[in-house]
Amino acid sequence: MLGRTAASLYWMSRYMERAENIARLIEVGYRGSLVPDVGAGHRDDWEATLIAAGCMPAFAARQQPVSAQAVQHFLLFDREHPSSVHCCLETARNNGRSVRTALTREMWEALNSTWNEFSAIRPADLGPGKLPELLDWVRQRAALFRGAMLGSLLRDEGYHFSQLGAFLERGDNTARILDLKYTILLPSNEAVGGERNHYQWEMVLRSVAAHRSYRHFYKDSYRPGRVAEFLMLRPEMPRSLRFCADWIAASLHGLAAMTGGGAESLALAAAMFADLATADMPAIFRAGLHEYLADFLARQIALSDRIAADYHFN
Repeated sequence: MLGRTAASLYWMSRYMERAENIARLIEVGYRGSLVPDVGAGHRDDWEATLIAAGCMPAFAARQQPVSAQAVQHFLLFDREHPSSVHCCLETARNNGRSVRTALTREMWEALNSTWNEFSAIRPADLGPGKLPELLDWVRQRAALFRGAMLGSLLRDEGYHFSQLGAFLERGDNTARILDLKYTILLPSNEAVGGERNHYQWEMVLRSVAAHRSYRHFYKDSYRPGRVAEFLMLRPEMPRSLRFCADWIAASLHGLAAMTGGGAESLALAAAMFADLATADMPAIFRAGLHEYLADFLARQIALSDRIAADYHFN
């Protein structure tokens, strides 16, 4: 497979995953802003949303005050911001169009119709009551694309590059959200078991579609250590760091078997998976959760760069 084809499939899936993740983060900010403040002090739900999305510097460059309307427009419709839902869907569609013959009809129709429908939305028509409906729609369309890919694409090189893009983006998103909770949303003077804190943990789980599965798995209330374990180390949780690392390693194994290359990428992915498979939360907390997550994100970036080099994306 040509490097430019591999790159287009990789980024197509990565941007569709990012669009869904951004929609989930906006929903968390929206839900948080509707809950009465149970404590004293400044509420920063929308600022926290920007930080979790990794978009605070870009938003700050606009020199706008942080408000619900400004953040929602920035994350949904801003054509100059490459991680807005608008740009994610457009970029995914453009990447798919450039390798149209490598996609199935179902995949292309999911991509193309999603972009056509979203691009027809006028931001001025999006009243407060319509925001949840739009966010639901974005998540559903991302699920439609992923279902089309899983249900119709041959398990060849294109499939593996698509999986790599999706799971690298998903692991990055989960790590950023979890790191935000411990370093931004949980002030040192706030009780871990407080009512506001309990709600924040629920929102963290909601942002990765895990609040119901957490209760099903642990059958108790939200406990910080268990939430961290669930989102990092549980292989049953499809957005956990370990689950993502497992799929990344599996896809690189598949590519290595088909192409005979990618040894360095595979070694990096195997080391990352082995670390997560043998880790335990007490040791991670002793060493520092923020430090562990920062190292994970740095390794993800290094792996993405190595994949691009090994498979000649540029």
